Parts: sequence; structure tokens; C-alpha cells
Amino acid sequence: MAIAAAVVIVPIGVLFFVSGLIVNLIQALIFVIVRPFSKSIFRRINRMVAELLWLELVWIVDWWAGVKVNLYTDPETLRMMGKEHALVIANHKSDIDWLIGWVFAQRSGCLGSTLAVMKKSSKFLPVIGWSMWFSEYLFLERSWAKDESTLKSGLQSLKDYPQPFWLALFVEGTRFTKAKLLAAQEYASSMGLPVPRNVLIPRTKGFVTSVSQMRSFVPAIIDMTVAIPKDSTPPTMLRLFKGQSSVIHVKVTRHSMKDLPESDEAVAQWCKDKFIVKDDVLDQHKIADAFPDSELVDIGRPLKSLVVVVSWACLLVFGTFKFLQWSNLLSSWKGLTFAAVGLATVTILMQILIQFSQAEHSTPAKVAPVLSSNGTVREKSQ
Repeated sequence: MAIAAAVVIVPIGVLFFVSGLIVNLIQALIFVIVRPFSKSIFRRINRMVAELLWLELVWIVDWWAGVKVNLYTDPETLRMMGKEHALVIANHKSDIDWLIGWVFAQRSGCLGSTLAVMKKSSKFLPVIGWSMWFSEYLFLERSWAKDESTLKSGLQSLKDYPQPFWLALFVEGTRFTKAKLLAAQEYASSMGLPVPRNVLIPRTKGFVTSVSQMRSFVPAIIDMTVAIPKDSTPPTMLRLFKGQSSVIHVKVTRHSMKDLPESDEAVAQWCKDKFIVKDDVLDQHKIADAFPDSELVDIGRPLKSLVVVVSWACLLVFGTFKFLQWSNLLSSWKGLTFAAVGLATVTILMQILIQFSQAEHSTPAKVAPVLSSNGTVREKSQ
């Protein structure tokens, strides 16, 4: 991390990790004290507590970096967003697609109950990963033999969730890069499948399992198509922390769960067909630099995240002042060393968070060999 960038990023990191540890502590306390007696009350309280942390990241998008998120959708989809349980699927175009989903969830009023299916290592991320664990995110190892039962039990546990939630599932299994697209194109050609141009081939086992387990209590699938305009630089966590803006276009379509086919094979094909359509839509976006078949909706920039961040900042400054006044920490070499170590730790943690989010450091989902009709061994996506 460059020194100039660190001067900007470290103060944000201090605010995020200190406030995050406070949120983690509150989550741990209500997990121990409240959850054994009422899971529903725990979820309601945790929803509000977790939102105090997630709003800081929404603030970075909305106010610090000033990212412009253009929503293209239809009136019915817009009306139902945040008012019902939903399974959210999207192409994984940028490093911060999950965060753009949070922006929409915040506008829809369900940020604190937004969940996701994520790789297992995510839950070990300091502050953010721990908060996700308390919030019942689903963590998988990318090995279907191990993940199937974990996913099924996790999905079933959401049946009695007391408030509308969104569960995000990136069915491509990994973030989009040119190298991964080339591999997907070679695989599609070898298997006689439609060759993708803008998306990766969806891994349908997780989607099929999610639909089969949630069909009875989740009424909708929210399909998001993410695109970056020609004149915009793709957003990254580093760019966000440095206050560098981007523009993101997102088309959102609601599908009723009851309209999906019944068999697992047909559900898998439905998912594949949607990504073929998504590929075509992204071709159209390249030409028009917009989604011309959908209405552009102004999602605004609410003050809530700004108020939360200012409140956290005032609390941190006041608490730090009182602590230094009481301890005289900076009046000795020992205290200065302690402060320096603390800032260095925050810098390292921010570097880990930034690197963890980068597409180049992500790995594709595992594939399993299968025997084709001519007897040759090929790979089958998980």
C-alpha cells in the first residue's frame, strides 16, 4: 500500500475496525444471552446491530467515493424489492458486486437481513467475517461432497426468519476475469455449449439446491445484471477507500419462484438459460451503454449511512480523547510504540481486506471429471 494511499485509508480503517469490534462484541453478547431463549428476537436485534457496520461500507460507496449506481428495472420489481424473502443471483462482474447488492438492500430496507453464500475463508476476516458469521451467512468449502449438507441445513434454518431477507448466490462460482472467460469459452466449445462472451458458465448445483430447499418459503428470485459503462473505470475496494468514483449499471428483474419448473434438471437449465439471456443483454449494453429495455430509476443517496459514520467518528474521537487524557499514553515511548503497533495492525488488516476482494486473487469453483458420450474424460462444473 503506497504511503499516500495509507494516509487516506488508515483513518477509515481505524474507524471501521474499532466500530466493527464494538459491533462484534454486541453481537457476541446477544448471541450468548438472547439467542438460546429466542432465535427470532436475536435475529431482529442482530439485524439492527449488523446494519450499523454495513452502513459504513455503504457510506464509502455513496459519500466517500461517490460511486454512481444506476438501477434499471420495471415498476413491479421495484415495488417488491425488500418486501419479501428473495434469492438473489447476479453475474460477478466487479470486485465489489456484493457491496453494490448491499446498496440496493439498504435502499430497500433490508440491509441488516442481507445474507450470502460465501467461501469458508471469508468468515475468518477480522470484523467483517465475524459479523457475517453472527448474521448467519452460509460458508462453503467449494467441495460439493462437504458443502451439500451444509447448504441444505443452512437454507432450512432460514425458514423461520422473522423479517424479509435477501440471500445472494453468485452462481458463476468466481469473479469474472479475462483469463476465466477464456477458460469458460474453451470449456463451452469442447462440450458443445453456447460460448459465453460476457459471463462465465453458471455452476448450477448450488442454485438447484437453493431453489429446492427455499421454494416453499421464498417467493421470488431477484436477477441482477451488472455492467460497467465504457467511460468508467471498474470499481475496486482500493479505489473506493481512496475516494475514486466509478459508474455501475445494474438491471434488476424479479422472477416468481412458483414459475420455475419442478425438476432439478429443468431448474438447472432455467439458470443456464438466464445466463445466456444475460450474455445477450450485456452485448446490448455494450452498444447502447445502458439497458434500453428497462426504466432508469433514481435510487438517491440517503443520509442514513452518513449519519451513522459521523456518529461513529464522534464516538471514536471522544473516546480516544478521554482515554489519552486518562492514560497519558502518548507521553512515553512505550505508549507511542503501542499506538504505532496499533496503526500498523490496522494497515495490515486493510491490506488483507483489499487483496481478499480482488478478482485476480479469487479461485474458480472446483470441477469434477465426467465421461462423455465418446468415452473421453471431460470436466463438469460444480
